[in-house]
Amino acid sequence: MNVVVKELPEQEVAFIRRTGSYFEPQDHWQKLIHWANEHALFPPQHAFIGISLDNPDVVESNHCRHDACVTIPKDFDKEEHIDMQFKKLDGGLYALYPFYDTPEKLNLAYKYMFEQWLPESEYDADDNRYNLEFSRNNPLEDPEGKLKVDLFVPIKSV
Repeated sequence: MNVVVKELPEQEVAFIRRTGSYFEPQDHWQKLIHWANEHALFPPQHAFIGISLDNPDVVESNHCRHDACVTIPKDFDKEEHIDMQFKKLDGGLYALYPFYDTPEKLNLAYKYMFEQWLPESEYDADDNRYNLEFSRNNPLEDPEGKLKVDLFVPIKSV
Protein backbone atom coordinates (compact mmCIF):
# COMPACT_ATOMS: atom_id res chain seq x y z
CA MET A 1 0.00 0.00 0.00
CA ASN A 2 1.30 3.42 -0.92
CA VAL A 3 1.04 5.74 2.10
CA VAL A 4 2.53 9.23 1.96
CA VAL A 5 3.10 11.60 4.90
CA LYS A 6 1.83 15.13 4.23
CA GLU A 7 1.35 18.40 6.08
CA LEU A 8 -2.18 19.81 5.80
CA PRO A 9 -3.18 23.40 6.63
CA GLU A 10 -6.01 24.26 9.01
CA GLN A 11 -9.30 24.45 7.12
CA GLU A 12 -12.74 25.76 7.94
CA VAL A 13 -15.75 23.78 6.77
CA ALA A 14 -19.52 23.89 6.62
CA PHE A 15 -21.01 20.53 7.61
CA ILE A 16 -24.10 18.42 8.12
CA ARG A 17 -24.01 15.62 10.70
CA ARG A 18 -25.81 12.33 10.31
CA THR A 19 -26.23 9.62 12.95
CA GLY A 20 -26.76 6.05 11.78
CA SER A 21 -25.01 3.17 10.08
CA TYR A 22 -22.17 4.11 7.76
CA PHE A 23 -23.43 1.36 5.45
CA GLU A 24 -26.85 2.91 4.79
CA PRO A 25 -27.60 5.62 2.20
CA GLN A 26 -25.95 8.88 3.18
CA ASP A 27 -28.63 11.46 2.36
CA HIS A 28 -26.80 14.24 4.23
CA TRP A 29 -24.24 14.30 1.41
CA GLN A 30 -26.93 15.23 -1.13
CA LYS A 31 -28.18 18.04 1.14
CA LEU A 32 -24.64 19.37 1.58
CA ILE A 33 -23.82 19.16 -2.15
CA HIS A 34 -27.02 21.01 -3.01
CA TRP A 35 -26.20 23.75 -0.45
CA ALA A 36 -22.58 23.95 -1.63
CA ASN A 37 -23.62 24.30 -5.28
CA GLU A 38 -26.01 27.12 -4.37
CA HIS A 39 -23.04 28.97 -2.85
CA ALA A 40 -20.43 28.12 -5.53
CA LEU A 41 -18.48 25.88 -3.16
CA PHE A 42 -17.30 23.06 -5.40
CA PRO A 43 -14.04 21.49 -6.63
CA PRO A 44 -11.37 22.26 -7.48
CA GLN A 45 -11.44 25.43 -5.32
CA HIS A 46 -13.23 23.68 -2.46
CA ALA A 47 -13.07 20.12 -1.18
CA PHE A 48 -15.74 17.74 0.06
CA ILE A 49 -14.55 15.96 3.20
CA GLY A 50 -16.19 13.14 5.14
CA ILE A 51 -15.46 12.65 8.82
CA SER A 52 -16.40 9.32 10.36
CA LEU A 53 -16.53 10.18 14.06
CA ASP A 54 -17.04 6.67 15.45
CA ASN A 55 -15.48 3.25 14.96
CA PRO A 56 -18.26 0.90 13.77
CA ASP A 57 -16.40 -2.02 15.38
CA VAL A 58 -16.87 -0.35 18.79
CA VAL A 59 -20.00 1.84 18.50
CA GLU A 60 -23.42 0.40 17.60
CA SER A 61 -24.09 1.20 13.96
CA ASN A 62 -27.24 3.21 14.68
CA HIS A 63 -25.14 5.53 16.91
CA CYS A 64 -22.27 6.14 14.45
CA ARG A 65 -21.84 9.82 13.58
CA HIS A 66 -20.64 11.15 10.24
CA ASP A 67 -20.03 14.73 9.12
CA ALA A 68 -20.35 15.65 5.44
CA CYS A 69 -18.20 18.77 5.00
CA VAL A 70 -17.21 21.30 2.37
CA THR A 71 -14.34 23.75 2.75
CA ILE A 72 -15.27 27.43 2.80
CA PRO A 73 -13.22 30.53 1.97
CA LYS A 74 -11.82 32.72 4.77
CA ASP A 75 -14.23 35.57 3.95
CA PHE A 76 -17.37 33.36 3.91
CA ASP A 77 -20.18 35.05 5.87
CA LYS A 78 -21.27 32.25 8.20
CA GLU A 79 -23.84 34.42 9.98
CA GLU A 80 -25.99 34.43 6.83
CA HIS A 81 -26.32 30.62 7.03
CA ILE A 82 -28.02 29.78 10.32
CA ASP A 83 -29.19 26.46 8.85
CA MET A 84 -25.59 25.23 8.51
CA GLN A 85 -22.97 24.20 11.07
CA PHE A 86 -19.33 25.28 10.85
CA LYS A 87 -16.05 24.14 12.40
CA LYS A 88 -12.29 24.28 11.92
CA LEU A 89 -10.30 21.20 10.99
CA ASP A 90 -6.84 21.17 12.51
CA GLY A 91 -3.85 21.19 10.24
CA GLY A 92 -0.71 19.20 10.87
CA LEU A 93 0.96 15.97 9.88
CA TYR A 94 -1.20 13.29 8.23
CA ALA A 95 -0.65 9.89 6.62
CA LEU A 96 -2.40 9.83 3.24
CA TYR A 97 -3.85 6.56 1.98
CA PRO A 98 -5.45 6.79 -1.50
CA PHE A 99 -8.54 4.55 -1.54
CA TYR A 100 -10.50 3.45 -4.62
CA ASP A 101 -13.03 0.67 -4.09
CA THR A 102 -16.66 0.12 -3.16
CA PRO A 103 -17.85 2.36 -0.29
CA GLU A 104 -18.44 -0.52 2.13
CA LYS A 105 -14.73 -1.41 1.93
CA LEU A 106 -13.54 1.96 3.27
CA ASN A 107 -13.49 0.37 6.73
CA LEU A 108 -10.75 -1.97 5.43
CA ALA A 109 -8.61 1.08 4.62
CA TYR A 110 -9.00 2.26 8.21
CA LYS A 111 -8.10 -1.20 9.51
CA TYR A 112 -4.98 -1.26 7.33
CA MET A 113 -3.87 2.17 8.52
CA PHE A 114 -4.44 1.53 12.23
CA GLU A 115 -3.59 -2.17 12.46
CA GLN A 116 -0.70 -2.47 9.97
CA TRP A 117 0.75 0.80 8.70
CA LEU A 118 0.86 2.80 11.95
CA PRO A 119 2.41 0.00 14.09
CA GLU A 120 5.14 -0.48 11.45
CA SER A 121 5.77 3.26 10.96
CA GLU A 122 7.68 5.80 13.01
CA TYR A 123 4.40 7.54 13.93
CA ASP A 124 1.53 7.25 16.37
CA ALA A 125 -2.07 8.20 15.68
CA ASP A 126 -2.94 11.70 16.88
CA ASP A 127 -6.31 11.11 18.54
CA ASN A 128 -6.81 14.85 19.11
CA ARG A 129 -7.57 15.41 15.41
CA TYR A 130 -10.10 13.93 12.99
CA ASN A 131 -9.46 11.36 10.27
CA LEU A 132 -10.38 13.12 7.02
CA GLU A 133 -11.89 11.48 3.95
CA PHE A 134 -11.36 13.82 0.98
CA SER A 135 -13.92 12.81 -1.65
CA ARG A 136 -12.45 12.65 -5.16
CA ASN A 137 -15.55 11.38 -6.98
CA ASN A 138 -19.21 10.58 -6.67
CA PRO A 139 -19.61 6.78 -6.49
CA LEU A 140 -23.07 7.12 -8.08
CA GLU A 141 -21.34 8.47 -11.20
CA ASP A 142 -18.44 5.97 -11.19
CA PRO A 143 -18.85 3.23 -13.85
CA GLU A 144 -18.11 0.56 -11.22
CA GLY A 145 -19.84 2.32 -8.30
CA LYS A 146 -16.51 2.80 -6.59
CA LEU A 147 -15.56 5.52 -4.14
CA LYS A 148 -12.35 7.48 -4.62
CA VAL A 149 -11.17 8.95 -1.32
CA ASP A 150 -7.90 10.34 -0.02
CA LEU A 151 -7.94 9.08 3.56
CA PHE A 152 -5.87 11.35 5.81
CA VAL A 153 -5.03 9.88 9.23
CA PRO A 154 -3.59 12.41 11.72
CA ILE A 155 -0.20 11.34 13.02
CA LYS A 156 2.53 12.47 15.40
CA SER A 157 6.12 11.38 15.87
CA VAL A 158 6.74 8.56 18.34
